Amino acid sequence: MLLQLNLLHLPYYHQPSLPNSIILKLLTPPISSLPQSFPRTGSGRRASLSACHSLGSPVFSLPEDELDVELGRLLALLPEEMRRRVSDHPELHQLMEVVMDLGRKPLARFPSGDFVISEFPITVQDIEHATAQVGDFAIDNRAGISRTLHRISAIRNRKGAIIGLTCRVGRAISGSAKLLQDLVQDGASLLLIGPPGVGKTTIIREIARMLANDYKKRVMIVDTSNEIGGDGDIPHAGIGSARRMQVPNADMQHKVLIEAVENHMPQVIVIDEIGTKLEAMAASTIAQRGIQLVATAHGVTIENLIMNPSLEMLVGGVQSVTLGDEEASRRGVQKTVLERKGPSTFSSGVEIISKTQLRIHRSLEATVDAILSGRLPNVEVRKMKSQEQENSPKGPVINSSPNGNVMYEDAVEQADDQNDQNVSPSQLPNDVVEDSWEHKVPLRLFCYGILEATVMQGVKQLKMNDAALQLTDNISEAHALLALQAKLKKNPRIQAAAKSHDIPIYVTKTSSLEQVTKAIQALVDDHENGLKDSVSMDKIKLSEKIDALEVV
Repeated sequence: MLLQLNLLHLPYYHQPSLPNSIILKLLTPPISSLPQSFPRTGSGRRASLSACHSLGSPVFSLPEDELDVELGRLLALLPEEMRRRVSDHPELHQLMEVVMDLGRKPLARFPSGDFVISEFPITVQDIEHATAQVGDFAIDNRAGISRTLHRISAIRNRKGAIIGLTCRVGRAISGSAKLLQDLVQDGASLLLIGPPGVGKTTIIREIARMLANDYKKRVMIVDTSNEIGGDGDIPHAGIGSARRMQVPNADMQHKVLIEAVENHMPQVIVIDEIGTKLEAMAASTIAQRGIQLVATAHGVTIENLIMNPSLEMLVGGVQSVTLGDEEASRRGVQKTVLERKGPSTFSSGVEIISKTQLRIHRSLEATVDAILSGRLPNVEVRKMKSQEQENSPKGPVINSSPNGNVMYEDAVEQADDQNDQNVSPSQLPNDVVEDSWEHKVPLRLFCYGILEATVMQGVKQLKMNDAALQLTDNISEAHALLALQAKLKKNPRIQAAAKSHDIPIYVTKTSSLEQVTKAIQALVDDHENGLKDSVSMDKIKLSEKIDALEVV
């Protein structure tokens, strides 16, 4: 009887299309692995979920068969030969997406790279076979498979016919938000930013489940394209007891946000992909009502949001302020500066560097103020070793023991506090020792007229260690000054201050990434060779140094 109920969970047209390996798993459910108190009446799916709740497990985890079934439902969109080649791939359970373009060979994308799953190009019949088995495509050309997290995105021609499909695998990964557990528990409103594909949606799905199940809060998810709660009217089990409101089309997301607050009394609102000014305004309105917000936005760093006119409201907005002569002289800046306009919608910001590394801004307002004033913000870099994820400590720790898998580093304060720490390098994990500033003298750089984001991008292009270079707003502590030629000429006080402290000056004609990168390489080389032994900067004409850094 249990076997029949398990099979009834799949629509009829999926059953004969499942790969053989997955069908075998369906035919042999792991009954022996179930708890003794496990209720064996009802469907296999409901029984397995109720068992997880009855055991009081703090972390949600789908059984292996459920993961295989969901993956099988995605693979059912493919013809038999393609399914077989994907199923035989050693990285089957790390499959990221399948790409099908008319007239081209289909590709399966794995962490190791793209894999051709058929030597024959995709035909119209292949695409029609796939689209017939998914839900209706919305105005954003996205569809899904009911009660799964998979996303099917369509590419259309000028006549509206579908000529390409991107079949993206969706998974509910337990523990993916463990690095943010302390912030979530404190009730902080979190803004997660990162480029596509780094796992923003996976993290906020786990945060929603954590808030609803572990902290017993009323959580409402505003699901723009059904990526958080999955396709269909019944949400995916990965969100726990959190509720989900679907959005008819993306243009109405801001209205659904306000509706969720006014009609359903949530304590937490979870939003995926804030992208318009109206949505940013709605989020700001919700924050003023004392509701905890968790949201994502596309970007790489906080600077991207500050420079984005549609989303700058999320970090408080930016305005131009004219200073008096005395204040401008005291700050050592021009009379017109940029300042934060108002309070930030979110209390904390998270930059997702990779699936196992996050950059935390505990005070988003302080970060924005620092960036606008040209200073380096206080940042925590948190890392997780995914292979030992289950044994990681729950609370935040600094420089955990070699057996721990969560390592928090402070990208700014660690340099100042390193003399107060009595932790020897042998007690630190290997990857922390390699990046530790105790083994090298960081180059402190004072920038004038050049954005911090440009400098950090240059550092990344040179593949330098983040600990090798620090930005400082105190020129007396700097080892070198990097300035824009036009700005430097208008401020002789900066030149005089650099000369009085015997600080070498590196200038560029433009603030382009190429010139800034070249300047960083030059000053790093000089720093490694010893700035004290280098030629005195007052013996070198400013024009000669500009030519030295000029792009050929």
